[in-house]
Amino acid sequence: MKQSLKLASAFAAAGLATAGIAGCGSDSKSDSSSASTATPAAAAPTSASTDVKGKLSMVGIWTGDEQKSFKAVLSAFEAKYPGVTVKYTSAGDNTPTVLSTAVAGGSPPDLASVGQPGLVKDFVAKKALQPITFAQDTISAEYPADIAKLGTIDDKLYSFIFKAANKSTIWYNVKAFTDAGVTPPKTWDEFLTDAKTLGSSGTPAYSIGGADGWTLTDLFENIYIRQAGADKYDQLSDHTIPWTDASVKTALTTMAQIFSDKANIAGGTSGALQTDFPTSVENVFQNPAKAAQVIEGDFVPGVVASKTKLKAKTGYDEFAFPSINNSPATVVGGGDSVIMFKDSPAAEALVEFLASKDAQEVWAKRGGMSSANKTVDPSVYPDDLTRATATAIASAQTFRFDMSDLAPVDFGGTAGQGEWKILQDFLAKPTDVDGTADKLEKAAAKAYKASK
Repeated sequence: MKQSLKLASAFAAAGLATAGIAGCGSDSKSDSSSASTATPAAAAPTSASTDVKGKLSMVGIWTGDEQKSFKAVLSAFEAKYPGVTVKYTSAGDNTPTVLSTAVAGGSPPDLASVGQPGLVKDFVAKKALQPITFAQDTISAEYPADIAKLGTIDDKLYSFIFKAANKSTIWYNVKAFTDAGVTPPKTWDEFLTDAKTLGSSGTPAYSIGGADGWTLTDLFENIYIRQAGADKYDQLSDHTIPWTDASVKTALTTMAQIFSDKANIAGGTSGALQTDFPTSVENVFQNPAKAAQVIEGDFVPGVVASKTKLKAKTGYDEFAFPSINNSPATVVGGGDSVIMFKDSPAAEALVEFLASKDAQEVWAKRGGMSSANKTVDPSVYPDDLTRATATAIASAQTFRFDMSDLAPVDFGGTAGQGEWKILQDFLAKPTDVDGTADKLEKAAAKAYKASK
């Protein structure tokens, strides 16, 4: 997942893009001009050729418990390939900026994990990425067609989703719901009514990680697709309709039903704007709870796995994002993709390993992870709850990838600007629907124009 602005700023101040990354990379050429003409690497390692050697650098968005889980994956890789060492550095929310700066300076890491397909397209357009066609057979055979299609640009495979996410889930504290006499709602009206009941029982209904703007885009997208439908969702994703469209204003008005209920938000509006995503989860995953529920994806439990004593089902549980106006079963999904800046036998070995069920089952067993690899054994997920959310995408009547992740990074994926910042401002002033729509359209128009 992404990380807080405080950590991102720390990485930027430390000069990670030019110092830390350059210092631990391989000897492969990495500047943008040489990427498209790089000498082809040796044949991709097979499962038998584990004598590959090298030092790799990888920058990504996983932090906290997620970073610990990924390091467990890397430990499994290094056990299989003892001649390769991997240094993983988290850049949190600032990953797009850190990587873009490193690419501009000619010193990107060997590999990276990113949460925005739009960023992958930007790097391909800059000729900064190396294709991972050596993993094509694995991706085609073991991943859904939509996943392979998402990572394919100009008929070449450049990325694959290592860590998938069902973002249409709401996580709640079982005791808080039980004490209030509330059961998981099916519809939006029931959801709002239950929130009032929860608040009256003494526990704020909502925990909002407003310090991380991406949590707000996820909420908007879940509302929007249920009200406007999949076709409109696609049009807005492609910016073929403006953000001033009536459908956007309708969704913002619905979103404001939560934001305007300030007394029912843990810490109120000001508190929400200072609450990062991990803290928003911690508010719910404790007894007594500081808030009854947090609206986020199936990765929620993994964020606090080492900090909570609550158990799945008895301490915390989840329900699907409520239907709005009889909308069909719908999932807005996301995913963290692996990309390669420098081609080498060691880098190819790591890509192949990360694409495998063996690598993904390491994290899946630890919780907080949904694999898009169809060969992963469902029994490895640590409990029935995780198993259910991890496999829900396949049963959804409608599935769409996270809209902000599909947008140009300047609009949909950069801290402190674009959609993230504008929706944070909307959280602070939820009455300004028209003004918010205008700001979103101006920012989107500028970003989409620049990306062409």
